[in-house]
Amino acid sequence: MTTGPRIFIYGFGPYRQFRNNVTAKVIRFLPKDPHLKKRIFPVRFDRLQFARALDRAKPDIVLGLGQSSRKRIEVETQAHNRRRVRATDAPKPIAAHGAQRLKTTWLPRLGRGTGKSRNAGDYVCNFSMYAMLDHLRRREIPYAFIHIPHDCELKKATDMVVKILRSVRARNGACRTKIK
Repeated sequence: MTTGPRIFIYGFGPYRQFRNNVTAKVIRFLPKDPHLKKRIFPVRFDRLQFARALDRAKPDIVLGLGQSSRKRIEVETQAHNRRRVRATDAPKPIAAHGAQRLKTTWLPRLGRGTGKSRNAGDYVCNFSMYAMLDHLRRREIPYAFIHIPHDCELKKATDMVVKILRSVRARNGACRTKIK
């Protein structure tokens, strides 16, 4: 039996033209672990689905995964208070009186060929980040979000996530929390 921090990891199901979401596949391939809570969310703007999942999981650490059209795997450094369903729509705030952006509280090391991003977009990945960071504001729970290209090799993406989880376990839940 594995000991250590309770980790909540989430990704998303199909959306738009994508019948498969690489993040759902990664989560399904992760090994079973009683301290690892896994969730695949439907792609929708629903703050309650994220808040309820956090409240049920009672995590010590949260790692979100999102699919992107980017060329490389990137860790997001902040979520913006904006959302839109289609690129042609005008952006709307997620929280009417909320902060313009919320910074993530953990930057996992991803390895070579990866990067950092300051723009999580304005679709459901960014929405989930903002909703969760807002919900976790008063708690000291490390939160990170990683965008994985939709055409990324499943083994490469899964190996990266497993490496991150092992790193967290090896440090007994200690995460790098300073964002520069």
